[in-house]
Amino acid sequence: MSHDAQIVVLASQKGGSGKTTLSGHLAVQAEQSGAGPVALIDTDPQGSLAKWWNARDCETPAFAQISVPDLQKDIAALRDAGFRLIVIDTPPAITSAIAEVIMYADLVILPTRPSPHDLRAVGPTVDIVEYQRKPLVFVINAATARARITGETAVALSQHGTVAPITLHQRVDFAASMIDGRTVGEVNPNSRSAKEIAGLWNYLADRLLRLRSGSDPEIRDPRLTLENGLLTPMSDPTIPGQHRSVDNIVKPAAACSIATPEPIHKSETVYAVGSTGAPHNEAASGNLPAAATATTGGWDGVDRRNDDSGPPRGITERRRPRPAFGRRDSA
Repeated sequence: MSHDAQIVVLASQKGGSGKTTLSGHLAVQAEQSGAGPVALIDTDPQGSLAKWWNARDCETPAFAQISVPDLQKDIAALRDAGFRLIVIDTPPAITSAIAEVIMYADLVILPTRPSPHDLRAVGPTVDIVEYQRKPLVFVINAATARARITGETAVALSQHGTVAPITLHQRVDFAASMIDGRTVGEVNPNSRSAKEIAGLWNYLADRLLRLRSGSDPEIRDPRLTLENGLLTPMSDPTIPGQHRSVDNIVKPAAACSIATPEPIHKSETVYAVGSTGAPHNEAASGNLPAAATATTGGWDGVDRRNDDSGPPRGITERRRPRPAFGRRDSA
């Protein structure tokens, strides 16, 4: 009988962050690395992880049919059955049931895509995790190689928790492998995606080992929420009855000020012919059209780029006649 099973919970309010895909991949990688036996639990009503497991040919990792109200009793039964690792997938929402699941976690993994929408969505999940003082690891998922926003996302998340040193990049083999109940490591162990999953699990396994031995130094203040540091101010979960105030929301400043462009050519004053030097604006007096006003570049204001009517009247045409297409001069 073993009571040493550790529980890893993948949670995120944002749908499409990769919780289900990462749950299956980490469970298989842990089993292959000798950290098993591993049990999978799907608390998402959509049942995506259960459907993936039903499509598998391999019986490991095991899948446990567990409901959230009986979670404590069923986790104890899994521990008594000898399972060493339990991976729990959660739905994309923030409910009291998810808070209860996180309560049993030894480590919470929060997959996050490098986008502003995903950064805003992780706030409530981080608040629950930190309020319960659970160890948290951000995993940047579906990243684009050499994109600046990936580094900016890591910097922003690192202010509120540990960011895994392994980034999972956007590749089609992740989705393709899940179709028939496999993982990228089972399809092609030498692929880049498989190496990223293996590296991520090695990091998480070391983190779980330090948590078991009590040498993990991360103890965070539950009041230091993601919303307080990175996004708009939200309510503090440690203070009952505190709600979000519209007056406290920071209004974003304008991105830039729009300046009126200056004209390329500035008009100059026209002097009348034979005058003594006094300026005379013929265009203003109505004697000349406005286009005749002199300009700095010597341009009279008329666009003649599409007007090719030949030389002025009285001047001989000096252009050579263009021969007809496909004919040569007989000379």
